[in-house]
Amino acid sequence: MQGDDDRLSQTFAALANSTRRAILARLAQGEATVNELAAPFDLSLPAISKHIKVLERAGLIVQGQKAQYRPCTIDVTPLQEIATWTELYRPIWEARFDRMDDYLAQLDGPGQAVHPGQHPRNNPEGNNPEGNNPEGKNKEIDHE
Repeated sequence: MQGDDDRLSQTFAALANSTRRAILARLAQGEATVNELAAPFDLSLPAISKHIKVLERAGLIVQGQKAQYRPCTIDVTPLQEIATWTELYRPIWEARFDRMDDYLAQLDGPGQAVHPGQHPRNNPEGNNPEGNNPEGKNKEIDHE
């Protein structure tokens, strides 16, 4: 388990920098050379190379060995490990949201129960999912 924790820590540390996250976002579109990755940034090539090394050590990217053309590609395995790790905490957050829904239903008063999908948290436009408007107003929604 300690090795897994170290790998997660390394992945989170690599993702803590916005430049490295932007590099990963670019690589999610397909492979790229270091020069292509450096183009949108106001950083020197050595600075970009350092960011790439951090991502490579974390296992988030792989750099090819085609002579001087060394394309970088994304490896999503560490991101999948983060997703697996965060899933361990999903039941805790869901239970907390359920308790909050219960509390909000109590605040609404008796007979005013909040049903899933009807609470403003789930319905940011304030529309009633059944299509009726309890205040008698017709609200136009612009779906553009």
